[in-house]
Amino acid sequence: MASMHLFTVSGLPSIQPGDDVAALIVACLAAAGERLQPGDILVIAQKIVSKAEGRLVRLADVTPGAQAEEIAAIVGKDPRMVQVVLDDSREVLRVRRGLLVVEQRSGWVCANAGVDRSNVQPGDDSDYLALLPANADASAEALRSRLAELTGVAPAVIINDSHGRAWRIGTVGAAIGCAGLPPIWNQRGLHDLFGYELVSSEECIADELAAAASLLMGQSDEGRPVVVIRGYTPPSLPPAPARTIQRPAAMDAFR
Repeated sequence: MASMHLFTVSGLPSIQPGDDVAALIVACLAAAGERLQPGDILVIAQKIVSKAEGRLVRLADVTPGAQAEEIAAIVGKDPRMVQVVLDDSREVLRVRRGLLVVEQRSGWVCANAGVDRSNVQPGDDSDYLALLPANADASAEALRSRLAELTGVAPAVIINDSHGRAWRIGTVGAAIGCAGLPPIWNQRGLHDLFGYELVSSEECIADELAAAASLLMGQSDEGRPVVVIRGYTPPSLPPAPARTIQRPAAMDAFR
């Protein structure tokens, strides 16, 4: 593989709870004179998956508890938002001004459990917050199956979220759901150009593809939540869910 092609799926409407995201993607591709091809990889923004699955919380309905009030005073956030974060978290890992890092219920270590109000339409009397999908791997598998049902082609599917890094400034796209491809390529035992054996190299394919797609998706008002990656050939390894990316807590240098 010497090249690959990435393009956005244009024309998607604002997603509402219950929407058939796969059908909307297929319709928008057809309107653009495109269709899925064998070997395609679809990278889909977490936000539209969460919206379609109804993973939304009306902020006005949230009553913060004592822990949320205490943390909110430290980090400088709305106590109601902090409560939503706590409700979707297993463990609080870091608290300081402007920063709340937790282990989200699906195991992702990230700021605010991925809870976000950006690109979520407010109601008449309250803002809404979007949570991560309850099981993004299952969401990816369901989207893949539905796309195969509609088109006869079962593309690999990555659900993409923007995550910060402990040792670098800025967010990058990261895979939180994966179906139809191996997310990790363990290259231990391979050799470099000079014959040295690799002893610790593991490439996170799913994250690299998610990050590449993020450049086209954008982070603000671009409205491009779905990207098709064409021409990438993954290694001949069995598919696995994105949760296999998660480093065990005992091996997590951040903790």
